[in-house]
Amino acid sequence: MPFSLKTKQVAAVTVIVGLAVILVSLWYASSLITIWLGETKARAELITNMIQHRMLEAANTAATPEAPTDEPLESRVQALLAADAGLQSIVAASQYADNVLYAAIVDRNDRIIIHSDPGENGRDMKEPVENLETLLDAGPIEQARAIYTRGGKEYEYRNKQPLLIGDPPHEFATIRVRISTLLIRGKLEQQMRTPLITSAVAIALAVFVAMLLAQLTLRPIHMIRTGLARLGRGELDVKVDLPEDAELADLGDSFKAVSARLAADREELEGQRATLESVVDNLEDAVALFSPTGMLLFANPAMQPVLNAESGPLDQLLPPDHPYRVAVESALSTRASPQPANVQVPGGGQRLVVAHPVEDADGDLLGVMLVARNLTYLSQVESTLNYSRKLAALSRLSAGIAHEVKNPLNATMIHLELLKMQLSEQADALEHVAVIAAQVRRLDEVVQGFLKFTRPEELQLQPVDIPPLIEQMMPIVSAEASKHNIDVRLEFAADLPPASADSGLLQQAFLNLALNACQAMPNGGKLRIAATRTPSHQIAVVFEDTGVGIAPEHLARIFDLYFTTKEHGSGIGLSLVYRTIQLHDGEIEVQSAPGRGTTFRVLLREAPAGARRSLPGILGLHDDVTPGSMRSSSAS
Repeated sequence: MPFSLKTKQVAAVTVIVGLAVILVSLWYASSLITIWLGETKARAELITNMIQHRMLEAANTAATPEAPTDEPLESRVQALLAADAGLQSIVAASQYADNVLYAAIVDRNDRIIIHSDPGENGRDMKEPVENLETLLDAGPIEQARAIYTRGGKEYEYRNKQPLLIGDPPHEFATIRVRISTLLIRGKLEQQMRTPLITSAVAIALAVFVAMLLAQLTLRPIHMIRTGLARLGRGELDVKVDLPEDAELADLGDSFKAVSARLAADREELEGQRATLESVVDNLEDAVALFSPTGMLLFANPAMQPVLNAESGPLDQLLPPDHPYRVAVESALSTRASPQPANVQVPGGGQRLVVAHPVEDADGDLLGVMLVARNLTYLSQVESTLNYSRKLAALSRLSAGIAHEVKNPLNATMIHLELLKMQLSEQADALEHVAVIAAQVRRLDEVVQGFLKFTRPEELQLQPVDIPPLIEQMMPIVSAEASKHNIDVRLEFAADLPPASADSGLLQQAFLNLALNACQAMPNGGKLRIAATRTPSHQIAVVFEDTGVGIAPEHLARIFDLYFTTKEHGSGIGLSLVYRTIQLHDGEIEVQSAPGRGTTFRVLLREAPAGARRSLPGILGLHDDVTPGSMRSSSAS
């Protein structure tokens, strides 16, 4: 079981303090043992000296000339010792000394002369035990082992100079003081109780202090761990306020740098992921990913209608003989891509089914990717491309023809002016010349509009702020609005991002829409120009007027080239607006109710941060009108 860093730190401090306390306690206990053994020896020596001094007095009394001579000297001495009440009191009192079991005077035949317990007098001495001097000379370990032996051990202290009597002098008796280590142990434990309590308190205090120090020491680590957890939850630009220490300052700066880098990488990955998901979801090809066990991991919208469920194992999603299932099972079993299969699907379409094993760097199988390519759609795309090429060639031919027509028209206008000068006095002829000149000018305007519509434009796409763009054209719009008593109102969202656009072309398109709105209100009205951001991250620019409106039968043709309902209109303005919005990959919608006004709504792509690119223009006749690029409706 792994331990936390805090637990290890507290345990380390506790062990160090505990070892120190144990060593000090052992040293203290060893010192006490030495002291108690020394005191016990001193007491035994004192008892021995007192008894020996009293015995010498009795021996001297027995050896005086007045003493009877017919009785042996040893008998007389033993009798005197046994009758000496003072000596018996000293011997009896010795057993009350600390750590002393008893004291005894023993003759040279190990028979007890006087014992602390009078009942032992005259008996043989117990088996001999080790001398106390031996224990005192041993080391602390041996001393502790002797004291803490179960039941204790007994030692003797004997007088160093035995009692000598007779002529020649010979040993008469010895004094033996019996010592018990069990008594010393009791005294030692009593003395060690207070130090042990103090040691326990010291260890507890050390643990408490170690926990506080660990909390303070590990606080930066906890803060970093919390920051990492926040990063793991997906929070961006996480900052950790570490203490202003020399060692931790660099660590805090490094964490901030790593956090900022991760935030930038996550934003980039999220953008790439959103782009990838959008691409995969909008693929005409059906794509699915299966795990090595056959579980469905992912399926794009084109694949979902084929499957029996949104998730689950392969055998529940597809029947056994289905070509998709056969391809996936073959790739899982052989870990190789089977031969592509051309499959007919309901509705008359064709799919090219391919299954690819996906392996990691070590060669382990991660899953199988199933791709069902829409061959019908590819055929349609190829047909559309061929048609676009034909339209492009036709557009170039039309532009060339229009250019060739323009030159004769210019020459015709010059000669008409010359003819007009020569027929200056013929009013009828001049009237016919004026009609011809007017029609030639009108034809020239048509050719000019056609050339302008078909001439390639090179877009300079860059981030463009819509509000300043519209405000720059407002002097022209206001001048036109003041002629017809029109109230113009601008409404811009506060958080409006820039659009990806060519500012010059877009401003011209907006100006055409605004001027058309003013011309649709000859008797005055209101014009509202607004810009907002849609939920789909597009910029919506609205031109709403309260003018005469557009008839329902004309609504579907307003963007056609040369179509106009105005008496002197050219039918080019709205066509150029539509062409400009189409070049910007945008959309334009129109809603109108006769007598109540018209609303144009332009949708533009939002500009990525720092985006700026230049795209070649496309001929107006070459542009393919995609579904949804222009929508119109009429309200009654």
